[in-house]
Amino acid sequence: MGKHRIGIWAGMAMAVPAHSAVTGSNEQGFAVENSVDVSADAATVYQLLAQPARWWNGQHSYSGDAANLSLDPVAGGCFCEKVPGKPGQPGSVEHARVIHAAPDRLLRLSGALGPLQAEAVTGTLTFDIVPNGKGVQVRMSYAVGGYLRTGAAGMAPVVDRVLAEQLQGLKRAAESGQP
Repeated sequence: MGKHRIGIWAGMAMAVPAHSAVTGSNEQGFAVENSVDVSADAATVYQLLAQPARWWNGQHSYSGDAANLSLDPVAGGCFCEKVPGKPGQPGSVEHARVIHAAPDRLLRLSGALGPLQAEAVTGTLTFDIVPNGKGVQVRMSYAVGGYLRTGAAGMAPVVDRVLAEQLQGLKRAAESGQP
C-alpha cells in the first residue's frame, strides 16, 4: 500500500464494536484492542476467520477486492492476497503468517498490515473466541513494535479504526447465516 492508501485507512471509520481502543502507544509501537459479541457459535466464527474474502473490506487491500484474500489457518499458513497484473505476471502480498491456530478458540498471526508493511515493524494480530451467552465474544488485539517513520502515536488510532471495521465485517458475516 502506498502513502495514498493511508488516507483511505484513516477515512474508513464505521460503527464501533462493543470495545475499541488504543491500549498503549509510545515511540517504539502501539497496541489496539477491539471486541464484539457475535450471535454465532465458535466453530462458525473460526471458519470465517479463514475466509477473509467474506468479511474483510476490500478497500483495505492492495488489489481493492476482498475476493483476492485468503488465509490458511495452520501454523505457517499465509494471510495472502493475489494482486492482478499483466497476463502471466500476477502479483501477490503476504499480509501476515499464522503463528498459532487453536480451532474454535484462537487464531494468531504475525505481520505488518497495510501501510505498516513499508515500515520497520512487526505486528502480532490475535483473535480470541470466547463463549458468551448465546454466542461468542471475539477479542481482537494487535501489538506493533519497531520503527515507524510517521510515528506510532499518529498511526495507532487509524489502525484501530480499520481493524474495528474488519471485526464488524466478521460479525455481519457470522450472523448472516450464509455459507
